[in-house]
Amino acid sequence: MAVTEPAPAAPTVAHAGSLRRQTPREPSARTYARSLPVVPVRARGLTIEGADGRRYLDCLSGAGTLALGHNHPVVLEAIRKVLDSGAPLHVPDLSTPVKDAFTAELLATLPAGFAAGARVRFCGPTAADAVGSALALARTATGREGVLTFTGADHDGWTADLFDARGGPLAPAAMILEPVQDEGGVIPAPDAWLRAMRRITADRSIPLIADETRTGVGRTGAFWAVEHSGITPDVMVMSQAIGGSLPLAVIVHHADLDVPLPDGRTDAFRGNQLAMAAGAATLAYVREHRLAERAALLGTHLLGRLRELTARHPRVGGVRGRGLMIGVELVAPAAGDPAPPAPALAAAVQQECLRRGLIVGLGGRRASVVRLLPPLTLTDEQAAAVLDRFAGALDAALAAAGRAAHREAGVARRDADAVPRRKEAGLSR
Repeated sequence: MAVTEPAPAAPTVAHAGSLRRQTPREPSARTYARSLPVVPVRARGLTIEGADGRRYLDCLSGAGTLALGHNHPVVLEAIRKVLDSGAPLHVPDLSTPVKDAFTAELLATLPAGFAAGARVRFCGPTAADAVGSALALARTATGREGVLTFTGADHDGWTADLFDARGGPLAPAAMILEPVQDEGGVIPAPDAWLRAMRRITADRSIPLIADETRTGVGRTGAFWAVEHSGITPDVMVMSQAIGGSLPLAVIVHHADLDVPLPDGRTDAFRGNQLAMAAGAATLAYVREHRLAERAALLGTHLLGRLRELTARHPRVGGVRGRGLMIGVELVAPAAGDPAPPAPALAAAVQQECLRRGLIVGLGGRRASVVRLLPPLTLTDEQAAAVLDRFAGALDAALAAAGRAAHREAGVARRDADAVPRRKEAGLSR
């Protein structure tokens, strides 16, 4: 395993120049580049090499899209095979050998009860495209509009009016949920709660949409996160890792929801052959090498070790996750239940991680949760290195926060002591 090299005395021209040019060109909406000033030039597996010559352990994995890490040989081979074949790189939703292989592999990974008779609907290449298509499908199939969502989810706030001024509550078109809220702070939904949601929706003929864009392809220790609870949704939304590092999104749904979308609505980019080839290779590799089971075992180990490492730190509000989807929440020292989030401390931990050659993400309440999403190919040796670097970063950030708090307390005491002295000086005059 590559060890992080010390930073050069000065940034290279390529590194400094790229960062300098990027700032005025990009909008304020960009996020990762602001907190992670890395210019990747090469990558393999867990490791990224930056233009500054440093190597980093990447526990962001393209926001979870890289199930096999960077440039895995089976993914590159699948892409080269399509390129060398002369096949079209993009077509609309026509049948091609590449699409047929991807669809067959995808169906082979699904729970048998769901795969039987399921329909695979390709849509635009992003998770947002897939969610939008799933909601449009549910609304068209049911003739209803409202959607039940949950606070903290990626789709929180898409809810239409569920009440009629004259007739009371309206039945919703669908309920959509994430088995684990990733951006919401790595919050796994309890299995019993998921089963209760399935009963509630089934009893009322409300389609249940499971958003697996971030949790699918073995990430949580099962190939699909709904398998932990044993529920069978009506629709599954899939993106990110299913494209094998390339943009691809699909929804899989029961046959009884198989209706045309309004106005014959279609997406232009439904036929990315390279993404389908890379995705089929990724799905097959994860399935054949039992990487979901590996993620479950390694995730349990990492969660246990992280809880041991953070138990002595009262400003760690919790360590949670499922499989290789892990979050460490940082909280303020103030009293409260729950304790107030500490986004500045979380950002400091992220920067200390970066200094030690570890790339992590942020999420949750006010970005106060440090997120670790390593590839499913993570080795035991690499896991130990991640833990070591994270522990050092957490200690350093907490020590710096403690020193800052001590200085602030000292200033406050001096100011408080100065008040009576100023009053006495005024009286003596």
